[in-house]
Amino acid sequence: MTVRRNDYDVTNSVNTTDAGEVSDVVSGIYRQLYQCDEPASMVRAFEDLRKLYRGERPGFHECDTDYHDIQHVLDVTLAMVRMMDGYVRNHTARSLNERLFQFGVIAALYHDSGYIRNRRDTKHQNGAEYTLVHVGRGERFLHEYLPEIGMADLVPAACTVHYTGYEVPADRIRLPGPEFLILGHMLGSADILGQMAARCYLEKCYDRLYPEFVRGGIARRRNTDGSEEVIFASAADLIFKTPRFYHGANKRLKQDLGGCYQYVERHFGGQNVYFDELEKNINYARAIAVEGDISLLRRRPAITIESGGGAEASMESPQPLAAAGKK
Repeated sequence: MTVRRNDYDVTNSVNTTDAGEVSDVVSGIYRQLYQCDEPASMVRAFEDLRKLYRGERPGFHECDTDYHDIQHVLDVTLAMVRMMDGYVRNHTARSLNERLFQFGVIAALYHDSGYIRNRRDTKHQNGAEYTLVHVGRGERFLHEYLPEIGMADLVPAACTVHYTGYEVPADRIRLPGPEFLILGHMLGSADILGQMAARCYLEKCYDRLYPEFVRGGIARRRNTDGSEEVIFASAADLIFKTPRFYHGANKRLKQDLGGCYQYVERHFGGQNVYFDELEKNINYARAIAVEGDISLLRRRPAITIESGGGAEASMESPQPLAAAGKK
């Protein structure tokens, strides 16, 4: 039996802690789809991302959010590219031309750049403190970055990153043209699929996302009357409530985001590997909730921050719950 590696994508073939490797895969899909060489700006965007997350971009700290790390971004970017590939193959190249494809890649790469702290910011100690406003910050980052790579004309389209968040309802995002609607829907879908289908999704939620929620003011909410509402009482509570979150995410995928997740099937020849892995994770979360035993989370997510952008590979395979099937 082939062992799924924790630092690899849903196909177990791409190291999603390595920006260069993901860049090569994306370039290969681009060349095959459009029958031309990949643009230098798209290749550069991957290298610039690596520098940004390592703290090598002038004016910015390194990434310090353990959940929203470079692996998350690269997982989402791969899902986005596969969705765009499936969309073009389901329609025509004219429906999503080369430049829009490039923009879709860059929007995916930098959709969470709003978590990266600016060195001038002396108020915030961790990027997770931007949780409630990180999408808007990411849009502003793209306003500065797109002109650097010769895409200044697409600055008005930076708002498509709002399809990955909840700061602005999907039906109220003001786009510069109708062609960006499908890109926004695919980007929002890729953000959901990329993270929830990841092999260590539940472990990351427990060890990494809950602390971010605490720092970002998501775990508890202050109501207008001054009372405090507990959203997630603990990291375990977050896991127990994950199936409920999936119910809402599934509705968002199918309704608010136009069912774009289905284009992945065209890329993979009829199979939606993201949904296959996602449902394994959710079924496992349901079983954990029934058992009330958080020790059933046994995988070790790849480390991408402490190692300065590299990753510690981990390939252990936890014993599956009988009630959940293989995780």
